[in-house]
Amino acid sequence: MGNPLGVRRDFDELERRRLEAARLLRTGVSQSEVARRVGVHRQSVSRWGRELKESGFRGLKKAGRAGRKPLLSATDLRRVESKLKQGAQARGYTTELWTTSRVADLIAQECGVKYHPAHVWRILRELGWSCQRPAKRALERDEEKIERWKKKRWPKLKKKPRGRNAR
Repeated sequence: MGNPLGVRRDFDELERRRLEAARLLRTGVSQSEVARRVGVHRQSVSRWGRELKESGFRGLKKAGRAGRKPLLSATDLRRVESKLKQGAQARGYTTELWTTSRVADLIAQECGVKYHPAHVWRILRELGWSCQRPAKRALERDEEKIERWKKKRWPKLKKKPRGRNAR
């Protein structure tokens, strides 16, 4: 079963359930009844009961963080974000566009940790940054002429419905 995608496990709540089940087992409540009261499968209660006999309440405490420990500390992330806010040109790039490769290079230079550019997106999302692309517009663009064309010329060129379905 597991958790739905994107839903994180609440380790404190899981530990609370295990300890509640252990307390009930110690008072002599059957495994089936403990499973009903705590809201888990009976096999889980059976497993917790074995652990309770072998290691006591200490064996049912939470294991801690799941997965690999992050390579960047909170101070590293703050330092990277402050450099990102200074802009790409402040780092010597020709444009203000932060690409994932550029951010990966920034992290490597500032923190000594190498990340693949594809993974940098997770770090940027964690910092609250999103993907944004600059609007590509010609330098010679004349907004007045464009508006005039949209209001006068375009309606004349636009096809109109004909026949029975005409408005």
